[in-house]
Amino acid sequence: MNMTMYELLGKLFPTMKPLGDTAQKTEKPAVENVSKAPEKIDFSDVTIEPLFEEVDFETFSKSDFRAVKVKDCQAVPKSKKLLKFVLDDGTGQDRVILSGIHEYYEPEELIGKTLIAIVNLPPRKMMGIDSCGMLLSAIHTQKGEERLNLLMADDHIPAGAKLY
Repeated sequence: MNMTMYELLGKLFPTMKPLGDTAQKTEKPAVENVSKAPEKIDFSDVTIEPLFEEVDFETFSKSDFRAVKVKDCQAVPKSKKLLKFVLDDGTGQDRVILSGIHEYYEPEELIGKTLIAIVNLPPRKMMGIDSCGMLLSAIHTQKGEERLNLLMADDHIPAGAKLY
């Protein structure tokens, strides 16, 4: 019985598709997922607010930071600034948080995003709606214009995950 090494290996280690004549087949190399180089951002003209005075660790640790998923987001009627977020905070009940960021974001672009919120603040009534928490964002001034970026997290983080 004259078998080539490939035929012998094929009998010992069967595969889902036959190996055939490997001399005639040349497989194309797998295309690697090459990520783009990070975008270069010029921060030379950015001004940030001064830091607050120190807060003791015990006070800081009372804040409950959680990942929340945006289920719905709408502009609040009769308000130029407020957006109303309906959030999944992992508890099984919707959480409503209002945020004055409409100047920077349109509601529909935020649906489905994973954001960071402080969830243990007392409710605060705004435009007749209870806001039950605070979404975190970063603010700076660039060329004399205020900029705001809502903190968004990786979508692999589940709703309700605690941040430390």
